[in-house]
Amino acid sequence: MPRPGETVRGIELCQYPGGKGANQAVAASRLDAAVAFFGKVGADGFGDELLDALRADGVDVAGVERADGVATGTASIWVDAAGENAIACVAGANGAVDGAYVERTLDRLAAADVVLVQFEIPIAAVSRLLERLPRGRPLVVLDPAPAGDVFALPLERVDVLTPNETELEALTGLADPERAARHLLERGVGLVVLKEGARGATAYGDETVHVAAFDVCVVDTTAAGDAFTAALAVALGEWPLRQALHFANAAGALATTQPGAQPSLPTRDAVEALLGRSLRRKP
Repeated sequence: MPRPGETVRGIELCQYPGGKGANQAVAASRLDAAVAFFGKVGADGFGDELLDALRADGVDVAGVERADGVATGTASIWVDAAGENAIACVAGANGAVDGAYVERTLDRLAAADVVLVQFEIPIAAVSRLLERLPRGRPLVVLDPAPAGDVFALPLERVDVLTPNETELEALTGLADPERAARHLLERGVGLVVLKEGARGATAYGDETVHVAAFDVCVVDTTAAGDAFTAALAVALGEWPLRQALHFANAAGALATTQPGAQPSLPTRDAVEALLGRSLRRKP
């Protein structure tokens, strides 16, 4: 990775469709969920490309709006030889998602089984959504990335929070993961699922559940967290927590074995193959 003022030689430049929300929508669709995506893109070529990619993976994009006078959101991702990445995001049209948009789409969102939301849209829009959703249903899974002021939200409406270790400390100011998770639980979050990379994942709630990671050959960690969170959102509607965490870990692990964001997201067949058995859904 270059340091400030330093220029280094790269190996290859690639362009992929991405964005945390779009990645998670595609990941859930490839895991056989019926998915609708909501948000905004610009009236530009990048917007066309992102919508085409979502449609190609069977995602309903009827609720996506075009933002006038602003570019589609982009991210510049540097990947080193070990597969680790550093990311700089430009919000673009994501920043135009506001309370009025939430109100226009609320009926469809409220009718879902699961609503999966991220912090690449303004915190105010996330807050409005959480305030307006009915109590108890749908299940709300919040991926707090990039880390923001989570305490500005009605946390009692967040059923599952899925930070990684860096985000958990940034959200709470607490370096100890268990203390940080318990602090969020005390503020109303139903379940905190900590994404721990090569160490697996730990869920903090009424009980603490840890599951180990899968041993795979890592090529690029981009979108691995998105694959995990989407898989968890799908699996929580099908199995008990420990089994859902194993399923999510498998999806996240497989995403690290391929380069890019959406191209690396695994299918359900691939996840089940890594798990070594066919998972049966609850009736």
